[in-house]
Amino acid sequence: MRVDHSQARARRTPPVAPARSDAARRAMRTQAICVALALWGPQAWAGDTSPADELAFWSAEAGAPGRADRGRAFFGRRHGAEWSCASCHGADATEPGRHVVTGKPIPPLAPARNPRAITDRAKVDKWFRRNCGDVLGRACSAAERADVLAFLLEAGR
Repeated sequence: MRVDHSQARARRTPPVAPARSDAARRAMRTQAICVALALWGPQAWAGDTSPADELAFWSAEAGAPGRADRGRAFFGRRHGAEWSCASCHGADATEPGRHVVTGKPIPPLAPARNPRAITDRAKVDKWFRRNCGDVLGRACSAAERADVLAFLLEAGR
């Protein structure tokens, strides 16, 4: 005797979802993005450090608190090289700057004007390393970093 399994197979086949319109797909995608941003958005925008934490770290490394007056002077002065920090960032750290060579816009460095400034430790280290090399021809000392950070935190207050 031959057994017909066609109906059994048909029952095991998962149901096919009804075709959705493009508008329904867009709405579902928008909802998924909104949920993802609600759950992970704040962490995605938040950095792994803060300007105050960076200042505290570099002040501790220097063995003395950073001084905004020395940082302001350091920021605007040429140190034997062609450029100063202000050459690209501008004398006012609360205003956008522009790279001297490439012309690329640079957002304000002062956290009072740019909430994302000094919030990513890797970027802070990278830009101090790169810019100190351009301005000083060497790495910045811990005291120089602390002074510049103190100046940037004070700017715009």
